[in-house]
Amino acid sequence: MSASYRWIHRVWYGDAVSGLILLPLSGIYWAVLQIRRLLFRYGLIRIHKVAVPVVIVGNITAGGTGKTPTVLWLVEALRARGFTPGIVSRGYGGSHSGTSMRVDADSAASVVGDEPVLLAKRGKCPVAVDSDRVRAANMLIEDGVDVVIADDGLQHMRLHRDYEICVIDASRGLGNKRLLPAGPLRESARRLQSVDLILSNGGTIDLAALEIDATGFELQAGDATRLNASLARPLQGFKGTTVHAVAGIGNPDRFYDLLRGYGIQVIEHSLKDHAAITSSQLNFGDNFNVFMTEKDAVKLQRNANDKFWYVPVDLKIDSSISTNIINDIEFRIREVSGVV
Repeated sequence: MSASYRWIHRVWYGDAVSGLILLPLSGIYWAVLQIRRLLFRYGLIRIHKVAVPVVIVGNITAGGTGKTPTVLWLVEALRARGFTPGIVSRGYGGSHSGTSMRVDADSAASVVGDEPVLLAKRGKCPVAVDSDRVRAANMLIEDGVDVVIADDGLQHMRLHRDYEICVIDASRGLGNKRLLPAGPLRESARRLQSVDLILSNGGTIDLAALEIDATGFELQAGDATRLNASLARPLQGFKGTTVHAVAGIGNPDRFYDLLRGYGIQVIEHSLKDHAAITSSQLNFGDNFNVFMTEKDAVKLQRNANDKFWYVPVDLKIDSSISTNIINDIEFRIREVSGVV
């Protein structure tokens, strides 16, 4: 973990007063947000409504909050209700540009981004990447999708939305509640008052000051699986062993803590979110197993040797609460579609 990462973490989520030097930049960021909001309000930048309902899954903080498992949970739930969902993504970390691109489980993460490949692999639904999410949504609609889920689309205001879900990391919350770069907020905390649903990863979070509530969920780990698919094994089977844990995600500590919860001794290797990974980087000169997130695993070739493992996670939420949430989303989708 770099010194700059540790410093910004202390600024955003601790009491590092050195971060006050960033306040003028946050002021500039605030001004840009206000100008952008006015441009949309007065129609100088057009909001595009596509032919099918759009559900947004995003956050208002920089870094990982659990959006990807949330998107996968939503895809599965809507498919079970008879819908044909598709996912649009910016494709962070990929090299593609200039046009929409379809993604499947065999797409190169270096081209389309790691999260879209994971979403296509696990979601088994149409996925398209494009910095222009309106264009990507229209591509999915041409392919037969009847509801679009926009991954990390809360700030992409050009795409009209019919339902907004904001995901928050309960352990980090909103940090020092300052805007980037002096704090982790992409938008003011008041933005939470306008979304349809707030999901809190890791338990409940106190948002009483904003007079709103959040619904808590947990991430449940599946069996550790070799990259070469030769074996899957419950994490309990690694209790008492030492592993290298590699995490190129927004909040790597969550992955390390998950492994430690199973009694595994962890040697941490934190990378930047969406960082490229090669097998040669994971040669640590010993025989310890190397564990990584599923998002990182899609960047590597599947013919890796037996000591390379990934750990999938799934969103778990109380069944009655989940049913109520999906009922609400389904009603909105059918209302927008005119089939209530």
